[in-house]
Amino acid sequence: MDASGRVVLRRRMRRSSLERFTKGVRYCIIAMEACCGAHHLGRLFAAQGHEVRLMSPEYVRPHVKSQKNDDLDAEAIAEAATRPTMRFVEVKSQTQSGIQALHRARERLVSERTALINHLRALLLERGIVAPQGRRKLEEELSVFADEDGIEALSPRILARAHKNVAVVALANKLARIAWAILARGCAYDAGYEMVSA
Repeated sequence: MDASGRVVLRRRMRRSSLERFTKGVRYCIIAMEACCGAHHLGRLFAAQGHEVRLMSPEYVRPHVKSQKNDDLDAEAIAEAATRPTMRFVEVKSQTQSGIQALHRARERLVSERTALINHLRALLLERGIVAPQGRRKLEEELSVFADEDGIEALSPRILARAHKNVAVVALANKLARIAWAILARGCAYDAGYEMVSA
């Protein structure tokens, strides 16, 4: 679009061809939704000398005129970028993006850990063992529980074959394998899943 809002060029492009295309264009304002990969592209375009304007998708959505598609999205982004009151997102550096990725990964791991702790509490409750809420309280309860021969309530089949300490470790390993499978595959636990060797 030019300064008057008239469409100068309408072309469909893939992400891989964007950098090559913008190298051949003189200085312009490049507007994008702040989504996956937008900060990387923003850094590339800024290095070429363009002005980059990133916008939160929630601020672009009101400018979409009808059914959502790529052409209408591009038009809405261009229109939103010209608004004088639009709030733009600053392009993150690679360091900032890396720190954000670490925070998000940690947040996800904490969430998964909480889910596993709640799952373990539910398994214990199925065997009549009430464990308090909270990771530290559960750890304390389990250590006391294991020391007081309460492990027999968990799995008599395992105890018939092994010492109680071995049983505790076996159960912990099983939970760790379940947690790893869930995290690695990004899917829910399936008790009937059978591993197929390659």
